This record gives sequence, structure tokens and C-alpha cells, in this order.
Amino acid sequence: MTITSRTPEVLRYTAFSDDPGGGNPAGVVLDATGLSDEDMLGIAAEVGYSETAFLFPTCEPGRRFMVRYFSPKAEVPFCGHATVASAIALAERSGPGEMEFRTPAGLVPVTVSAEAGGTLLATLTSVEPRVEEADAADVEEALAALGWTAAELDAALPPRIAFAGARHLVLAAATRERLADLSYDFDRLEALMQRLDLTTVQLVWRASEAVFHVRDPFPVGGVVEDPATGAAAAAFGAYARELGLVPEAAVLTLHQGEDMGRPGVLTVELRAGDARVRVSGTGTRIPE
Repeated sequence: MTITSRTPEVLRYTAFSDDPGGGNPAGVVLDATGLSDEDMLGIAAEVGYSETAFLFPTCEPGRRFMVRYFSPKAEVPFCGHATVASAIALAERSGPGEMEFRTPAGLVPVTVSAEAGGTLLATLTSVEPRVEEADAADVEEALAALGWTAAELDAALPPRIAFAGARHLVLAAATRERLADLSYDFDRLEALMQRLDLTTVQLVWRASEAVFHVRDPFPVGGVVEDPATGAAAAAFGAYARELGLVPEAAVLTLHQGEDMGRPGVLTVELRAGDARVRVSGTGTRIPE
């Protein structure tokens, strides 16, 4: 890889777990000043994680940053786990508190707090979410690419496209076994996702009223599966509220990564009278 300007320090953090072997790893560049789009894409490809976040410090008071996110194949408008990873990396250097990330999807406030034992917890507040109908033919194509049948879906959680910074097709499995058995046509699903401008497909199984297991195929990023997906978690929170699956004010727990051997936990908070969704998780640096 050739960097056209300078070679930045690339940190590696995992998000939504305090175990370096759990959650979703992200690359973090705390000062990407001077890097070109080509540089950032090359760095993301070299790091090889589902996303790398590139922060551009601003001249404004407080911890305010412009942030861009790159997968190994393309830029994405928003990435929750790389946001959490970046916030925790910043908090380790300048302490917990409030931060502001200006992303291509919009303004994302982040708060980092110190929990018992010194663990850092980051909470991001999504951009304004929205939920829309999923075309029946597109759902049929997604199921075909996944190797699923319509009979294997949970009728209580109908397919929708949900957005909270990035677009995700939500499909709910009727059983945990169906969710656990993920083997799909990478190229076919990628083609559908490119056409629909989807970042991931959010596959879910409802374990109880407020607990869900989720998986996120991510072929458009050059990755078979994302281990813990904050943007999709925020979108799913909006989906659950829109469909009346949970109260207007609710806290949901999403388990992701278990089937990949990288377990992580994402906490999704919905507040009455506030459309935006909050997603929280821990994180830690991955040893070199």
C-alpha cells in the first residue's frame, strides 16, 4: 500500500465487548488529516476489519470530530462499532465525557462513562431513523440468496428496511437454529444489497420480549459477516418501535457474534418522545 501523504498510526480496538477476542474489531485513526480517499481505502483494506474509522479533529472547542468510515471495499455512511471503538480510544487518552462525531450520515453525539472496575462504556445517539416497507420481490431474492424459505421467517416480525445512519434489511428467523445456520450466496446477496443501497442484512431471532440474537451479512464491505453491528442495532431499535414490538420507552439487549466465536452485547435504548435511538457498548484495545 502506498500512502500519498503520510503514514498515520492505526489503532485496533474491539467494540461491544471488553474482551479483545470478542465483539467487533475496528481500525481507528485518531488524526487522519491529510489522508486522501485512496489512502483511507487502502488503510482499511490493509487492516482487514469490517470498518476503519478516520477522525479529523476540528478547530471548535470540545471533542468534536469529522469522521469517515471505510470497509475494505468502500466508504460507508455510518458505522456504529467503529464509532464506539473510536470514542473509547479517545476516552482512554483524554478521559470520559461528551464527544461529537460529524459523520456522512449526520451528527452523532457520543458519551463515554467509566463503569465499575474501570471499564469504559460508550453510548452513541443515532441520526433520525426511519422504517420503510420491503418490496416482496426483494425479500424473495434475499431469501433465495440466503438459502432461507419464507416458512422459516417469524411472521410476528415482518421484513422491513430500517435506517439509522445506514440502510439494513431486517429479516427475522422463526428459530435460533435457522439463525445459527448461515451459509449464503455471497455474490447474489451483494448484488441485491448494492441495488437497494443496503449496508447489511439484519438477521434476528427473538429470544424474549426484549432480548434478541442477531447476525449481519456484509458482502458489500467485502466481509462475510459483521460480528457486532451498532448501526444495524440502532436501525433495529427503530424497527421494533415502529412495529409496536416493544413499548415506546424500552431497553433491548442484542447478542451478536456468538456463532462466529466473537460474542458481543449491544444495548439499545428507546426513549418516549425521542425518535433517535441510543446504542451502548463496551470496548477495549486489541494487543498488537
